[in-house]
Amino acid sequence: QVQLVESGGGLVQPGGSLRVSCAASTDFFHFYTMAWYRQAPGKQRELVAEISRDSVTDYVDSVKGRFTISRDNGKKTIYLQMNSLKPEDTAVYYCNARWNNIYWGQGTQVTVSS
Repeated sequence: QVQLVESGGGLVQPGGSLRVSCAASTDFFHFYTMAWYRQAPGKQRELVAEISRDSVTDYVDSVKGRFTISRDNGKKTIYLQMNSLKPEDTAVYYCNARWNNIYWGQGTQVTVSS
């Protein structure tokens, strides 16, 4: 069983920046494809950004150029740097790990509001 613990969420004004982190409990972290999903109230959970074991990244169109996903295999942690935040980015952000199984974190709230 892999535990994923997110941190770094909070309240930020439109146009601001925030970085969320996800720490994994597995020694096989470097094998996992890692991702960030988000779910806004009344909406389906959507894939925001993904990073492969080789650090190849992919993003949903709505965040391209604003968000950056990265990983630190030594710290078994991924990050999502979010810049130029918009109110529509408000959601619970979930960490996801995928390899021999799929695991989810508990989520961290990001609220973009003035």
